[in-house]
Amino acid sequence: MAGLRFDISMSLDGFVAGPNQSEENPLGEGGEQLHEWVVGLEAWRKPHGHEGGEVNASTAVVEESLENLGATVMGRNMFGGDGPWGEEPWDGWWGDEPPFHMPVFIVTHHPREPVVKEGGTTYTFVTDGIESALEQAREAAGGKDVALAGGANIAQQYLKAGLIDEMQLHVVPVVLGAGTRLFDNLEGAEIGLECTRAVVAPGVTHLKYRVGK
Repeated sequence: MAGLRFDISMSLDGFVAGPNQSEENPLGEGGEQLHEWVVGLEAWRKPHGHEGGEVNASTAVVEESLENLGATVMGRNMFGGDGPWGEEPWDGWWGDEPPFHMPVFIVTHHPREPVVKEGGTTYTFVTDGIESALEQAREAAGGKDVALAGGANIAQQYLKAGLIDEMQLHVVPVVLGAGTRLFDNLEGAEIGLECTRAVVAPGVTHLKYRVGK
């Protein structure tokens, strides 16, 4: 069965976004620091339609994280905002040609028709829970793995349900002090973690875990 893989950047004190998130500042105050290690990499810039970029110890980690993926699952807030869609619903942060190039399944409480974008990305909005979203993503992935893109709330749900197979934390040496913490809301969860790799790179340490059921 296709695995569910979760990658996310995190501050040293456990936050994946800073405080006071908004549509204008989706990563919160100071949250952009969590992604400085990746946005200059050639391995990140190329899938996003940009030329050039740096090659360093993070390159192989990023390239590996993009291999053998056939679909993506994400939460409503990561897609863009919260609440009902409104009369002219927004199509998310990534514009007309998102960098996914695969089916994306968005867990939400608010129904919406699928949205087809350029470059092979189709957004499907799932209102009947995380298990349904994963089942649909696995079917669409055609035997490849499924990426869990975040954010924190949806990751907590999948962790608590024991549905994540592999987790990679990109730990940035920044202390945010407040914001959205990755490992909140996990009371009662039995999560076994086995660290299978650690890679030290400029501005980040990559920690890869096998997640036990």
